[in-house]
Amino acid sequence: MTDKFETLTSTCIPLPMENVDTDQIIPARFLKATTREGFGDNLFRDWRYDKEGNLIKSFVLNDPTYSGSILVAGKNFGSGSSREHAAWAVAGYGFKVVVSSFFADIFKNNALNNCVLPVVVSESFLADLFAAIRENPQTTVTINLEKQTIVNNANKAMETFDINPYKKNCLLNGFDDIDYLLSQKDKIEAWEKNKI
Repeated sequence: MTDKFETLTSTCIPLPMENVDTDQIIPARFLKATTREGFGDNLFRDWRYDKEGNLIKSFVLNDPTYSGSILVAGKNFGSGSSREHAAWAVAGYGFKVVVSSFFADIFKNNALNNCVLPVVVSESFLADLFAAIRENPQTTVTINLEKQTIVNNANKAMETFDINPYKKNCLLNGFDDIDYLLSQKDKIEAWEKNKI
């Protein structure tokens, strides 16, 4: 069981770069681990640190001006290889939501499997959101999963987003796939009794 996702209001961390691939999200040299622990520490590792391991202060995740559990990313986020470690890193860092105008399908599914909500918005909504965050880093966004809405609280602009109904149910209830099956145990047992 994980935390239930209902409504989230948070400030955002802007990453207005397009075509961010999974090797940029989590470099291949960190893929040797077999558990999810520690991946958040290496999210965007080569953008956050120089070759000597010093923080690159100009990178947005190192800028104390920005904070929050929502990553606002440019178009085509999560492209490249199918590594689930990229979603582990995003979740491990503490992001609950990634907003973009387009996600690579495999990353999108991996994110949902790791309790990170990928929210697809129009390019105009995304551009306005980047502008609002640039103007005021305290700008918040509200995501209502039940209603499938995202609101830019700086200007009250709202859009709806799509999500797989099964994954929506899992997020609302804090279920992973096994938790979901366990929640259906009584129905499964009843069905089995009727089949005998």
